[in-house]
Amino acid sequence: MNKEMIKLNDVKRSFGEKSVLKGVKLKVNKGETFLLIGRSGAGKTVLLKTILGLLRPDSGTIFIDGQEITQLTKAKLEKIRLKFGLVFQNSALFDFLTVWENVSFFFKQHTKMSRREMRKKVTQTLALVGLSGIEDAYPYELSGGMRKRVAIARAIIYDPKIIIYDEPTTGIDPIAVDKIVSLIKDLHNRLSITSVVVTHDLETGLKIADRIAFLLGGEIIFEGKSQDVKNTTDKRLLQFIQGASGGPIKEMEV
Repeated sequence: MNKEMIKLNDVKRSFGEKSVLKGVKLKVNKGETFLLIGRSGAGKTVLLKTILGLLRPDSGTIFIDGQEITQLTKAKLEKIRLKFGLVFQNSALFDFLTVWENVSFFFKQHTKMSRREMRKKVTQTLALVGLSGIEDAYPYELSGGMRKRVAIARAIIYDPKIIIYDEPTTGIDPIAVDKIVSLIKDLHNRLSITSVVVTHDLETGLKIADRIAFLLGGEIIFEGKSQDVKNTTDKRLLQFIQGASGGPIKEMEV
């Protein structure tokens, strides 16, 4: 059995009278690609923030690589976060910095690595994501797909144990989507890394994931393998897959 890299037990989180996470139970095994799907407002962002220790749950436990994090100090949480590489939905690159300055940002903040060493590491990492010779370009000079690749390079450059992709294919054309999907799969195999992909794009997610969880109304209502999704009889999941307006999922839940 694979070791659990991420494990949540009955995690709850409310904001005032609004309950967002309602006893989430979830596990992501070491070395797998895990897909988290759900409509806007389902609680995906809050769930990610609790996993990263940016929000403390009201109750429940969260284990990252075997360590329970809900009661850790701020300093210890910062060390836990170094296990994660994050690829944001909009890439979140600094337009006033060159590509190499963006990708080396972690080293500037957390190490005393020389400029020459950083430059070499950036060049190697950009080559991994299929981008060579663009170190001195600025993000605004790149296509959407290339910016996504730069964001992925920035996320993997310091060898984290877990990569979280937040809507990795949003805002790019279909050809670029296919390239990003191939890149995620290739990096997963090359780096033997644990990947968590958060998206509402089930079709794309199924091309990547080993296992899938469907978050609805602050609860995981489905968890299984890709084939389980295709064979599901759950009316709520079927409605989501089909994009139907009529069904058991009410507007307040989406």
